[in-house]
Amino acid sequence: MNAPSATAIQTYDATGATPVMQQFFEMKARQPDALIFFRMGDFYELFFDDAIAAAAALGISQTFRGTHNGQPIPMAGVPQHAAEAYLSKLIRQGFKVAVCEQMEDPAEARKRGSKSIVRRDIVRVVTPGTLTEEGLLDARGANRLAAVAVRAGQAAVASVELSTGEVEVFSVSKDGVAAILAALAPSETLVADRLLSDDQLSQTLKICGGLIQPMPSALSEPQASEARVKRLYGVDTLDGFGGLSPAEIGALGLIAAHLEMTQAGRLPALRAPRRAADADVMAIDPATRGSLEIDRTQTGDRNGSLLAAIDRTITSGGARLLASRLARPLLDVAAIDQRLDAVQWFVEHRSLRQRLRETLKGSGDMARALSRLALGRGGPRDLGCIRDTLKIGETLAAMVAGSGDPLTSPPFELEHAFRALTPDLHEGLGGFLAALEAGLGPDLPALARDGGFVASGVREELDEARALRDNSRKVIIALEAQLAAESGVPLKIRHNGVLGYFVEATAGKADPLFQPPLNATFIHRQTLANQVRFTTVELADLDARIAQAGERVLAMEIAAFETWREVARLLADAIQIAAEALARLDVAAALAEWAQDSGATRPIVDRSLAFDAQAARHPVVEAAVKRAGDPYTPNNCCLDASGETGPRLSIVTGPNMAGKSTFLRQNALLAILAQSGCFVPAAHFRLGVVDRLFSRVGAGDDLARGRSTFMMEMVETAAILTQATPRSLVILDEIGRGTATYDGLAIAWACAEALHDTNRCRALFATHYHELATLEERLDHVSNLSLRAKEWNGDLVFLHEAAAGPADRSYGVQVAKLAGVPAPVVARAREVLDRLETKDESPARLDDLPLFAMSQAMAAPAKPAPSVVDTALKDLDVDGMSPREALEALYRLKGLLKA
Repeated sequence: MNAPSATAIQTYDATGATPVMQQFFEMKARQPDALIFFRMGDFYELFFDDAIAAAAALGISQTFRGTHNGQPIPMAGVPQHAAEAYLSKLIRQGFKVAVCEQMEDPAEARKRGSKSIVRRDIVRVVTPGTLTEEGLLDARGANRLAAVAVRAGQAAVASVELSTGEVEVFSVSKDGVAAILAALAPSETLVADRLLSDDQLSQTLKICGGLIQPMPSALSEPQASEARVKRLYGVDTLDGFGGLSPAEIGALGLIAAHLEMTQAGRLPALRAPRRAADADVMAIDPATRGSLEIDRTQTGDRNGSLLAAIDRTITSGGARLLASRLARPLLDVAAIDQRLDAVQWFVEHRSLRQRLRETLKGSGDMARALSRLALGRGGPRDLGCIRDTLKIGETLAAMVAGSGDPLTSPPFELEHAFRALTPDLHEGLGGFLAALEAGLGPDLPALARDGGFVASGVREELDEARALRDNSRKVIIALEAQLAAESGVPLKIRHNGVLGYFVEATAGKADPLFQPPLNATFIHRQTLANQVRFTTVELADLDARIAQAGERVLAMEIAAFETWREVARLLADAIQIAAEALARLDVAAALAEWAQDSGATRPIVDRSLAFDAQAARHPVVEAAVKRAGDPYTPNNCCLDASGETGPRLSIVTGPNMAGKSTFLRQNALLAILAQSGCFVPAAHFRLGVVDRLFSRVGAGDDLARGRSTFMMEMVETAAILTQATPRSLVILDEIGRGTATYDGLAIAWACAEALHDTNRCRALFATHYHELATLEERLDHVSNLSLRAKEWNGDLVFLHEAAAGPADRSYGVQVAKLAGVPAPVVARAREVLDRLETKDESPARLDDLPLFAMSQAMAAPAKPAPSVVDTALKDLDVDGMSPREALEALYRLKGLLKA
């Protein structure tokens, strides 16, 4: 995805421009490829080409304001209070937006002279990968900014989730970039512009990289990148990050450069980079992810995916962690077992699990709240989120510690999480929590400038200023009553931001206030259509004292907020660790909940080459079948790349609609679940770790690249045959179907042999070429499986049961009938099929089946000859028969039927 052409760089001649337009041109020169959200009072205004592009994208009015060089200036605007919604829409369409704020109060600008303008500056540049606002993000989905760098033939992918501070860096081969980017699913990917000339990498980025942001190649040079990464983390050396390679430093450097540009000097609260290699997680290429529908269906919907089927998480952080685990299954058996131990512990402690999940419902998204605070976009509610969530974590830790039962001691992963949730174990965190509990009031505004969030009794001087402000308001009410009584005129004391406090009377009642002696007290300020406004000396004095008290209160509250915000930034590591611990607890408890609901069991994951699934089910399909009130038929699957305990390759046959594709996907999803640390829907499952998972299921073309369905199938098959190892798992469906029968059979045959003899991997190979069934006799480690179906009274019944042996036939004509193909077509198909299946008939010669036989059959289906019963019925004189004769006729007809 590339930025819209509407953001093409434009240059402007500032000659003769007004001061405000000169200010706009300055901002535009700094961010020429971004739309400038130029703050003017309560609106963000856009000018010139920005206004035209934004109006078209947002569906808002585009008007004109003033002129420049004799031409009207196009203008469009959005209200400040609704800016987030408009920003979200622009970002989704691929625009980059620079937010230019007023950096001072207009009153301050007027002090410099009547013609002075408000000082403005760009406070951030909004791009898809740098969103942090709650309203712009999917709470249950990650929003990653990625970067790709290549040095000396070695590639690296860096990723930052700016809204939570998570940073990862992967050292991979160039061929491994696609699998990592597909797993990360970034919203935006930075890449040195020189790399876009690499066709393979460029195509990978288009498929997996979200919005592609080309960067000057110099920004990825190791020396300059190292300096920027040091500035980003505020360190003097990167040695503490574990000896980063030049490619890794280059990728992190691109991210650092982008954050410097977009965050206008604000340093985000980032964790140290977590390093990984492509050998640490199961490699799943983009095509396989799409066909298996791990986190999204092939239509892009979350509902219907594996993630949606098993997700029982309560917190947004837990939902993101579960999605991340499914996207990148582990290869380390010990790490997998630690996750499984945590799930099993919660399965065994149901009561404790339910109490923990109930408590978790009150927690907030602490990681994202911290990120907003660090970047200066947070408010008192974010502090309240940290306070409340840390308190919940403390409660959860005490819940287990106070059980008093040594048998409830949690396994390592959970014990580590509970310790991370004990504030007193982190230096300063317990004190910070106490300060927030004492200092924050019950009702917290979104923005600090709204005030009213510091609790009473925290600061004596703040309480005194509040008392003056609040008591003065009582005086205002008393003064209003006094003036109304003295003047005899019904009036009100009101307030606005321009006049301050003023006396207001209706136009029909205000005349006495203009006449002596009242005009000596009431000083006229403003006349409107229906009201007249006045002031008095006493009211003006009171207004000044109230304003000063209010300003002092707000200033002290903002100072308190900034103090707490800075403490939160300094304690970012401890807060992020606590947020991650909550997410781990949520995921483990949620997976236990799903396991109990679905009857899932703990898998055995080891270093063997086995794949042994007993009574296994497809988690997504099973859920859908159960919702419909139908039973699900479980199936077994046994594979072994070594050939010791089972076949290496299983040829899967059976009619369409019998469930071959479901069977294939089901077994692939079992491997993903097991290596992600989840229980699996099976009575028993043993898995030797899978290093790479390949799926060639379903048909599709790539019109943009001029590739037919068959070409796409061959490209994906080629990738499998060149990359699969003995530890890989491959599922193939209908290889060779997109070409001539004999060509397709030849290709399918050769691919099956290669998987067995060369790749030597575990594979399921679904096909309608029944000739492949003979491979069971020709190759050492091949078996036949078939999805069973039965004909009953002329109809086809699918059993959805995988059994040993090949299918006896494909039942294609029967499936066509079920699909509603017209009866004459089905009948003709049976006729042709019978002739083709006759042993003495050559498939290449069908001279006695003329080309136009079908159209003739369609136009005039042959009428069967009349039967004896038909003839007898036709001869009956129904109107002239007596009841006895009619009864005798019925008996005769019945006798004819039996004959």
